[in-house]
Amino acid sequence: MAMNWGGERRSQVPAEILPPEGRDDPRSYGRMPGYDGDPGPVQPPPSRPARGNRWASAPATYVLVGINCAVYLAMVLSGVSPSSPTVAELVHWGANFGVYVLAGQWWRLLTAAFVHIGLLHLATNMWCLWNLGLLGEPLLGPAGMVAVYVLTGVAGNLLSTAVHPQIVGAGASGAVFGIAGVLILLLKAKLLPVPPEEIRRLRRSVIYFALLNFVIGGTTMFLRTSIQIDNMAHLGGFLCGLALGAPLVPRIGSARSEFGVRSWAAYGGMTVLLLAFGYGLAKSR
Repeated sequence: MAMNWGGERRSQVPAEILPPEGRDDPRSYGRMPGYDGDPGPVQPPPSRPARGNRWASAPATYVLVGINCAVYLAMVLSGVSPSSPTVAELVHWGANFGVYVLAGQWWRLLTAAFVHIGLLHLATNMWCLWNLGLLGEPLLGPAGMVAVYVLTGVAGNLLSTAVHPQIVGAGASGAVFGIAGVLILLLKAKLLPVPPEEIRRLRRSVIYFALLNFVIGGTTMFLRTSIQIDNMAHLGGFLCGLALGAPLVPRIGSARSEFGVRSWAAYGGMTVLLLAFGYGLAKSR
């Protein structure tokens, strides 16, 4: 969870949801009723056994987890407390601080998504990222997974800067909430080669995850603790994830080329929107 200073278990989903490389025509491996003008019932494509090598099915997820852990290890080896880093140390390592961001240090919107406030904070966020990533990356692809992490992480920190620029915040959970937002919409796609009841169960789990963590974050607004959860970072990442997922749903299960064009158009459009929001925010201060 994104924090400022004063999950659900994955099901065995096929590792490759989108059409395999070299088979850009989805009709080449089975058509579904109502898809591409085919009204008749057809046999679903044969199920594939889940791949044993999780690294091969979700490399970007493992890389993102590794980068977060490497940053934490570097902080600790440099003398930062493993459990209670100071505000100055967090800022030094790239935490989000609205005052500095608005003064020109916009890179903090990204670096803050890899900085954590202690081992427990890191472990909680990485557990959530790992579970959601193993579910989401087969849908998004490795490059898409990285794009969603970066864009939603930046969006969360940008909203946090806009609402309370005096707060120092850090953590990957803006991006984690963004991945959850994308999945909530992508799991509505009707062309996923997964039993409908399994899809509904997975989607409910992601929704419950988001709701529970919003509630937990909200409680810190009323309880006086040394560490406060930054719900604005969560909200910004989540809304960005929903916006990214919306244009992808109609192309989930379609030709890889079609999905690629639609997804990169969504990522490019969101990049432009975030740049415009940041520019407007800078001009208003």
